Amino acid sequence: MAPLMPTENSRTSLGQIVLPVFFISSSPEETFTLGMRLASLLEKGSIVALSGPLGAGKTCFTKGIAAEIGVKEELTSPTYTIVSEYEASRRFYHIDAYRLRGDDDFAAIGGEEIVFGDGISVIEWSERIPAFIPPDAFKVDIEIIEDGKRRIRFYREDMSNMESEK
Repeated sequence: MAPLMPTENSRTSLGQIVLPVFFISSSPEETFTLGMRLASLLEKGSIVALSGPLGAGKTCFTKGIAAEIGVKEELTSPTYTIVSEYEASRRFYHIDAYRLRGDDDFAAIGGEEIVFGDGISVIEWSERIPAFIPPDAFKVDIEIIEDGKRRIRFYREDMSNMESEK
């Protein structure tokens, strides 16, 4: 498999990828690999907010992150359990907000302690719980495009604007 490279509309600087960045994934294996690549940027307390339609590859992407940080258990979509916790080099939370009705539902199950704790949290359907997605979270949008490919965008909010507002 060829290494995944950013698409031409991505910004790069001195060979380093600068966010936002877009990738085209042609297979579940490539989507998994992109998850692994993002994992190298994550540290204790990181939050990854995923969005995309059903079947886009959010869980596949999450499996790549989990594999890279050392989760040994098989990840499955946590839709019916909402939160799955795994031990690895860092505590790992796989959260699926699909069945939540909003921020209050997530708060009621202890969402704040999970997401704002010292583990790594990956949240599928993150748009359903916006109060739990801080500006410094890594955001990943996955879009299904032609021929079953996926356009995957990594980005973060513009932190420089936030600093100037303080």
